[in-house]
Amino acid sequence: MTPMANPAFSELVAPPAWRTVDLISDLHLQASELATFEAWQGYLQTTPADALVILGDLFEVWVGDDAADQPGFEAQCVELLQRAAQRMPVFFMHGNRDFLVGKAFAAQCGLTLLDDPTVLVLHGERWLLSHGDALCLDDTEYLQFRAQVRTPEWQAAFLARPLEERRALARAIRTQSEDRKRDPSALWADVDANAAREWLQRAGASALIHGHTHRPAVHDLGHGLRRIVLSDWDVAAHPPRAQLLCLSAAGAQRVDLR
Repeated sequence: MTPMANPAFSELVAPPAWRTVDLISDLHLQASELATFEAWQGYLQTTPADALVILGDLFEVWVGDDAADQPGFEAQCVELLQRAAQRMPVFFMHGNRDFLVGKAFAAQCGLTLLDDPTVLVLHGERWLLSHGDALCLDDTEYLQFRAQVRTPEWQAAFLARPLEERRALARAIRTQSEDRKRDPSALWADVDANAAREWLQRAGASALIHGHTHRPAVHDLGHGLRRIVLSDWDVAAHPPRAQLLCLSAAGAQRVDLR
């Protein structure tokens, strides 16, 4: 299976005034995990970055933009994103948990939606950004599901259901996903190295930055190419996890917010 055959490589060209750009992913925000939410809130209020890029799975689940229209956790997230977007540009790329984030939510929060993949041009460097799930080629069952739910027809049918029904369906899908993770016979799929190299070469970039796998590391792909994996966030874990990647003229630096 080929990774998103011939994807279009969109570009985000940073203006000269940008000194630093922060990248985060896989916070999996949910009302039951307040420690992580509060860490994210504190970060948004204090970061000195000139721009923020969220590479997917900001939310544990997103069942439609209308979820933020009523008081509750989603509305709190909207308020925080609105305030952050007043201070700096905030960009959002869909993940496998929040692929239903739509234009209405983005407009409400002041976010700019990014295509997956997108090349960030900053200080003369080209950084290839992706959530990363489309490159996990060995996870064929998930990729089939991904192809189905990313179609306009599937999304229109799902979003036409009542909100509470959508929430119930999302909980059922999450339960199936967690059960699968606990299955000792299940194989863990990582980003395919050959596919990552192909993307980088076609995009004219030397580094791919992604999330999704929850295994922060830097992988040498050879020929001057590398793959930088972002950390997920879980402040209640032992040890707690809350990390970002800061891009500047000096390169890429991990920052631990614990």
